[in-house]
Amino acid sequence: MLKFGVAVIPMQMNFKDINFLNIAGTWDVDEFRILKPMVPFSNNVIAYLDSLSKELKTNVQTRHYPDVATFAFFCRKANLLQLKKRYNDNLIKLGRGIVFHITPSNVPVNFAYSLIVGMLSGNSNIVKVPSKKFDQVKIIIEAINVLSEINEHESVSKSIVLVRYDRSNNATAIFSSLCDVRVIWGGDETINQIRKNALPPRAFDITFADRYSVCVINADKFICEKEPEKIANGFYNDTYLFDQNACTSPHLVVWVGSNENVERAKNIFWDKLHVLVNNRYEIQSVSAIDKLTNFYNQAIQMDKINLGTKKDNLIWRVNLNELTDDIDQFSCDSGYFSEYHASSLLELSKIINRKYQTLAYYGFSKKDMESYFHQLKPFGIDRIVPIGRTMDFSLVWDGYNMIDSLSRRVEII
Repeated sequence: MLKFGVAVIPMQMNFKDINFLNIAGTWDVDEFRILKPMVPFSNNVIAYLDSLSKELKTNVQTRHYPDVATFAFFCRKANLLQLKKRYNDNLIKLGRGIVFHITPSNVPVNFAYSLIVGMLSGNSNIVKVPSKKFDQVKIIIEAINVLSEINEHESVSKSIVLVRYDRSNNATAIFSSLCDVRVIWGGDETINQIRKNALPPRAFDITFADRYSVCVINADKFICEKEPEKIANGFYNDTYLFDQNACTSPHLVVWVGSNENVERAKNIFWDKLHVLVNNRYEIQSVSAIDKLTNFYNQAIQMDKINLGTKKDNLIWRVNLNELTDDIDQFSCDSGYFSEYHASSLLELSKIINRKYQTLAYYGFSKKDMESYFHQLKPFGIDRIVPIGRTMDFSLVWDGYNMIDSLSRRVEII
């Protein structure tokens, strides 16, 4: 037997330099492999996640991290039971077995959402957490470790393995060989590299690749908004909380409305946003350089663009005279936005491709958005949500129904 940290690994598995984050004692790989799948939304899993929610809420550090608090709120029993109703179709379903999650390095709480989807769909889970040691990751793992000491949750705790290792490690290949489903969150190149690691014959990948998101604002409605700072605050949460690195963060802002109202709305919106960014956000020097470099590149590649009025490096606005289908190539983080005044949302048909993920909106009804979507029939756009809710997690993500994808239906005739 070989011991790494607190985990003891069978010699034949040949793990090196791997950190097991939630295992005290011996991890028996063979025992883990034969854990039986559960039905989706099992009582044991719901009870476990409700306890996790309560444990996180009692931690005073949680209040300092809105993403952790939101995750804890998602895990509460009342919410999970509501979600369960949507899948109560009286069909016989079980988890697929073992799900191996490879989560992104730039969104701290993503690993936890990926984990609970695997749990809710009835699976055992191996999760590669971000290599960067975010406080949010530490808080959630500490709560998971507290629950591992509670007998009531023993069966669920055994089905969770949290790991951290370097890219050069061979653990990805080994975990891939064990799993029934591999869930990959990352850029296109990351996905291509991971796919070089073979899966068992019946296993498959669910991939969440590079995506691009857009925001649309009805200026005619916005100028009548009594609390425009609330809309700006929602947009701040959508973008600056994760430096625009989340796939859900808008990079393109499209305005609809009369010329006069669009100009008025822009002034109000960006002024309100600047106040928030100035008070809450600390820009890094390298980000300011990246913005300048990206603008030069965009100016070379695109015709007739100009840099909008800016007070400092906190917000960069690039005004577009036309929408071109390569606009997604000029995304940049830390508060860099391309901006366009459209005659109609139907103009989005010029640019939306399979890379587009989230459409955030203000000043339109849900019925309006449904109508536009049916007219556009785009290859991309998997989520249409109000401004301020782009980061809200859902069991349907990037067009995948995650519960159905991670479980199997058993037919009995």
